[in-house]
Amino acid sequence: MATHSIGTIQTEGETKWLVLERQLSGSKEATWRAITDPALLDRFIGRWEGDPSSGEVSFFMTAEGSTEASTYRVLECSPTEKLIVESDFMGTVWHLQLTVQDNGGASSLRFAQRIDDGITLSDVGPGWEYYLDRLVAVESGESVDSIVWDDYYPSAAYQALQG
Repeated sequence: MATHSIGTIQTEGETKWLVLERQLSGSKEATWRAITDPALLDRFIGRWEGDPSSGEVSFFMTAEGSTEASTYRVLECSPTEKLIVESDFMGTVWHLQLTVQDNGGASSLRFAQRIDDGITLSDVGPGWEYYLDRLVAVESGESVDSIVWDDYYPSAAYQALQG
């Protein structure tokens, strides 16, 4: 099932982003629910707890078996369209943007991570590919069991992209 697509580096002003895109068969609203509803999110990556209107939530990477939470700050949320969050991860700020667009009854998801000092593409790129492919699988009614981490990491393509 793995698509093994490779993200691209896009520059906006002085900022570089790793951008990955996926097409999903569900509507824009269904895709939004899949990436924001804790129960649906838990099917492929993890769940969050807390009150997003407070400006932050606790996120648990349950797909990796983690019981430790990371705090994610909600910077922008435009329901069914855009979610921007950031978190401190091992001394580095992770700034993530998820944008959902209608695609004629289906939807497209654009996932972007800001590439700051301390972000290694060969580490984060394969991980996001893995989780986004798991999202596509669950939204297509398929099992995530066929999506195997070892098929993603290490990735020579991401090592080359890092330069």
